[in-house]
Amino acid sequence: MHDAPPSSGKPPLGEGAGEREPLSGGLKQRHLTMLGLGGVIGAGLFVGSGAGIAVAGPGITVSYLIAGALAMLVMRMLGEMSAAMPASGAFSVHAERALGRWAGFSVGWLYWFLLVVVLAVEATGAAQIAHGWVPAVPQWGWVLLFMVVFTGANLAAVKNFGEFEFWFATLKVTAIVLFLVLGLLAVFGVLPDTEPVGLANLTGQGGFLPRGWSGVVSGVLAVVFAFGGLEVVTIAAAESDDPARAVGRAVRSAVWRILFFYVGSMLVIVTLLPWSKLVPGKSPYVAVLDRIGIPGAGMIMNIVVFVALLSALNANLYGASRMIFSLAERGEAPRGLLKVAGGGVPRRAVLASVAFGFVSVLLNLKWPDSVFLYLLNAVGAVLLFVWALIAVSQLRLRRRIEQEAPEKLTLRMWAFPYLTWAALAGMAAVLVLMLTDATARPQLLWSAGATAVVLLVAGVREVRGRTSRR
Repeated sequence: MHDAPPSSGKPPLGEGAGEREPLSGGLKQRHLTMLGLGGVIGAGLFVGSGAGIAVAGPGITVSYLIAGALAMLVMRMLGEMSAAMPASGAFSVHAERALGRWAGFSVGWLYWFLLVVVLAVEATGAAQIAHGWVPAVPQWGWVLLFMVVFTGANLAAVKNFGEFEFWFATLKVTAIVLFLVLGLLAVFGVLPDTEPVGLANLTGQGGFLPRGWSGVVSGVLAVVFAFGGLEVVTIAAAESDDPARAVGRAVRSAVWRILFFYVGSMLVIVTLLPWSKLVPGKSPYVAVLDRIGIPGAGMIMNIVVFVALLSALNANLYGASRMIFSLAERGEAPRGLLKVAGGGVPRRAVLASVAFGFVSVLLNLKWPDSVFLYLLNAVGAVLLFVWALIAVSQLRLRRRIEQEAPEKLTLRMWAFPYLTWAALAGMAAVLVLMLTDATARPQLLWSAGATAVVLLVAGVREVRGRTSRR
């Protein structure tokens, strides 16, 4: 446990930085890279992107560029801090060192809350697909099966988990690459029964920005949360053989690949198809494969989305268990969660993190049609609050690292501090947009409520801690 000194409430910069934790060191570089992709490539891309196209038209590519740039800046900040101070709590540990224990407590519990709810959402989404394939098994039965299987996977040695997630994420990446190749061949009229489409769908139907820049802004609001999950890479780096080097490489590769996959996919979709013909809520990927003439396109994409959801579930359960383990290490969660199995797996932390997933089995039994929406509303904008604390922490820590341990800055934030402030301004803009958007406002209010509760608890703990030290 890292107790803060009475004077500042912040631990010394070097304390615990780079120390080996009692967790396994079995994750390899390829595991880390694919773990980042596994946590972020999910239904938000394969299905949710349709909603973004509906509000922005071909301009959705610009929306993804803007949202992706914001995610890239956050990951660069995270990469800088994690390379200098690798820890299983990643940005929670960084926030504690930068701002005090209240910040580490707040960002750690908020992120844990976000992940445990999202993994239940992912299990529910996968169960809906599986129930469509095998109606005899109820939706709640599928959720229960997924929870049991992935709990077992996360209780195994971390190298087994890494291998499991590596192949899951590889399937998703392969599917996207094949989609891009087929899409480009269709765009240039190389495939049988196709002709070059030219720029008609990009410049027709109201032009490239049929709803102006306001449509692009609305598109950002629709797609920005699809980039959540990249942060798991920096959490996992602590369980690699060379954390400082591994996290730098993983951050660089994951961010650029995801930008390529997201923006490239959108560009293929809106080039091949008139944006006004795409239906929100239905996968635009299926529409493209149907247009190309791929037999069974709907079933193929259902399988891809199914795998994507389970892969993201697996990655998020891992991230949640390591975050709460780190909180317990620092005395911010029950110390009973520090029990580590022989293979270096924090089994009690895994079980605590998957508990809400098993609760969602009951929610699916009672409300199978609406539980997905309510769970999503519960987490809403929590990711933006976490990102904001990451940015503020990086502003504070960068200067401390330069003064106390400049040799640890092996990965640096671009154009510091200007791009960090630009990222904060971007997050503030998204929050304002959510407040003015009737659809997004409930998510923002729910998330603000959850954040306020966590901050209140953190404040009470801080006051009690100061009182006990007097």
